[in-house]
Order: sequence, then structure tokens, then C-alpha cells
Amino acid sequence: MKIKVSRRAHFNAAHRLYNPKWSFEQNEEVFGKCNNPNFHGHNYELIVSVTGEIDPETGFVIDTKVLKDLIKSEVEEALDHKNLNVEVPEFKELNPTAEHIAVVIWNKLRPHIDTDKELEVTLYETPRNFVTYGG
Repeated sequence: MKIKVSRRAHFNAAHRLYNPKWSFEQNEEVFGKCNNPNFHGHNYELIVSVTGEIDPETGFVIDTKVLKDLIKSEVEEALDHKNLNVEVPEFKELNPTAEHIAVVIWNKLRPHIDTDKELEVTLYETPRNFVTYGG
């Protein structure tokens, strides 16, 4: 029997969506207000889910305290109150779209989750816009 355990977290970050190979006009057409050269920010909501078998000795799929601490050390400390384009190495050459941010978060967490468990990251950029990545 598999069960999904989830933890909600949040972080605030600024970014600019643009492709340096394109003209300002093309970036403006594709990314609109998100192409602001002075950046803009979001209050991101994050849901990290781990799916697996229940450990018969602990009754856990994963200890939520462990998951909480992992999100804090690997995600919040790396991304919270940062300019993603400028301060986060993963985005030096990667456009910090919600899709890419979710993949980066998944890649930061995956090495710390047992390989027999599935990991899923859902990232809300706004209350209505969100992405989900499961590897």
C-alpha cells in the first residue's frame, strides 16, 4: 500500500523572464510584464510530496519533521528572499520560469529522499498558476 505524504512551505523571490538571444521586443511579446528589466517578485507556495510504503516500525512514509528540515535547508535557504536570476547559481543560464524552478527544487531534494520513494514538487507562482514535477 502506497501513501503520499505532503508538506507545504513558501518562499519569496524575485526574477525576470527573458531570453538573452531575443530582442527586447520579442521578450516583451512572449513574457510581458515578467520581462521587467528591474525584476518582479512572487510569494511562491510549495508542496513537496513523498509517496511510498508505510514503514511498519515507525508508521511513517517519511517523518514530516525530516521533510520540513529538508525543505528549509535545500529550498528555503537557497531561494527565499533572493533574486533568482542574480543570486541562485542554477539560474545563471536557465530562465527562472515556474517550470524550471520546480525542476531545480526537485533536483535539490531528490538526493535526500530514499530511492524507493517517489518525489513530487508542486509550485504555485500565484494562487491560480502552478506547476507540478515528478521527475
